[in-house]
Amino acid sequence: MPYHEILVIGGGLAGLRAALAANQRNARVGILSKVHPLRSHSVAAQGGINASLGNHPRGGHDNWEKHAYDTVKGSDFLADQDAVIMMTRAAASCVYEMEHWGCPFSRTEEGKISQRPFGGAGFPRTCYAADTTGHALLNTVYEQTIRFKQAAERKDLVIYPEWLVLSLVIEDDRCKGVVAMEMKSGRLEVFGAGAVIIATGGSGRIYANTTNALINTGMGMAVPYWAGVALKDMEFEQFHPTTILGKNILVTEGARGEGGYLLNNKGERFLANYPDSEKAMEMAPRDIVARNITREILDGRGFDAGGSSGGYVQLDVRHLGREKILARLHGIRNICLEFSGVDPITDPIPVQPGHHYTMGGLECNTGCETSIRGLYAAGEVACVSVHGANRLGGNSLLDTLVFGKIAGGKAAEYVQGQRLTGKPGKAHDDALKRVQQKVDGLLSREDGKDTAAAIKTEMADVMTAKVGVFREKRRLTEAFETIKGLRERFRNVSPAHNGRRWNLSLQMVLELEGSLDVAEAVVAGALAREESRGSHFRNDFPRRDDDNWLKHTLAFHSKDGAKFQYSEVRLGTFEPEERRY
Repeated sequence: MPYHEILVIGGGLAGLRAALAANQRNARVGILSKVHPLRSHSVAAQGGINASLGNHPRGGHDNWEKHAYDTVKGSDFLADQDAVIMMTRAAASCVYEMEHWGCPFSRTEEGKISQRPFGGAGFPRTCYAADTTGHALLNTVYEQTIRFKQAAERKDLVIYPEWLVLSLVIEDDRCKGVVAMEMKSGRLEVFGAGAVIIATGGSGRIYANTTNALINTGMGMAVPYWAGVALKDMEFEQFHPTTILGKNILVTEGARGEGGYLLNNKGERFLANYPDSEKAMEMAPRDIVARNITREILDGRGFDAGGSSGGYVQLDVRHLGREKILARLHGIRNICLEFSGVDPITDPIPVQPGHHYTMGGLECNTGCETSIRGLYAAGEVACVSVHGANRLGGNSLLDTLVFGKIAGGKAAEYVQGQRLTGKPGKAHDDALKRVQQKVDGLLSREDGKDTAAAIKTEMADVMTAKVGVFREKRRLTEAFETIKGLRERFRNVSPAHNGRRWNLSLQMVLELEGSLDVAEAVVAGALAREESRGSHFRNDFPRRDDDNWLKHTLAFHSKDGAKFQYSEVRLGTFEPEERRY
């Protein structure tokens, strides 16, 4: 049995930072990732990472308290304020650590790390590397991982790329490892561990119109959910205001931070017409900007795309000039040229809101500890609750690094002093047998009428159509019944191919089960929450209701579907107030 003191599941920013933190404390670490770490979705983050450095002329009086306030207000006051304070206080040292490790941040004329404004912030506090910040950070942290790996005399840090985790090993309410499938061979293996850190990213592929990579199926949420960990605040799904028309590729908030305008079909900067965005305009929080773009389109002031793409508005950066666009937004220009045939230097970009980020996730505390001892979570898969009902742009990369480091440190503390053994126990054998029986059953199942691809498409389409920017009881109920029906139909689905080597059809079936359960938790939570808060906007309950709904949603898995409980929001310095920008 492969054995590591700490197993990290996921090779993106949160996972790699957790592995480094654990390894720096002399823990033997294994990293299991569905793709090579440099293909993780962290690489797709564009605009920047928040830290109150005060390097911009208009940000000289910024500090972590202001960053915390903006984060809590942006969350529509659903974020836990102790967690927010922990993150914002650590932000500057986190960014400087990345700089010292070699991250090529963009610079001011004085040579300091450059900063640009992002939505919901009163200051330009978003540090960036042009418009490829996630790419720069991920490569930087990966380089450090390789440095530690090569410097170790023993095999203290091992990376297992292209492994899919299917189950946890639980013994006496403690996590003792995982069962995973090697994708190239199809063989199942049980990995032993003293502690496990889940850092697999979000679940955006339950939607059709998402900026998320194909790997973001929600399986990393589903596996601990099946084992008893609650999914927290899953109804809060973020819709980014600007994705390329019909392609759902992200156009960074940095384009607006550099001074880009959003225009309707009359050539107006229409955000001035809405009370919640009339002052901040394009720099209002994402939930507000996405709703107001959608309102313009629904009211006939958008551009008609024809076909199934729907309407759109224009993002105009032409006035920034060729030199600035090539220096600060060269990645966006290349994306626009390749995927929409538009050159932002000479023409406006056609954009529409699209699903972008999962604010909810595995319930855990500020130490990244879940309800199962020895099981930790960090990054988008987790809900420490620093984002609440709406994440501010630039806080996701910060979340991965701050809480990835904390998770790795806490897991290393947990395994110290334990009597650890690399020998498999009964719990490991039983977990492996259960997964083996499940996989063998799928591969031997006769072909049914449904395919995994058809069910996956129906799930994503109904989530996009009925659990989107605007929600209401009738459409949410229809979506819930559809997902429930798809879960029943899934029972008869079999892979299109019964081989084991690189059987992507088998992988799709295994992950689809997780996607359906995660989608059900999203829809059921949205149906239950009868108010509007952050990204969750109910047309039939259009106001925020702090008296009844200033609380977290906790979904627990059962064979009959998600069962709900609620927990209090940890308030503090910042009292709930009306959100106007």
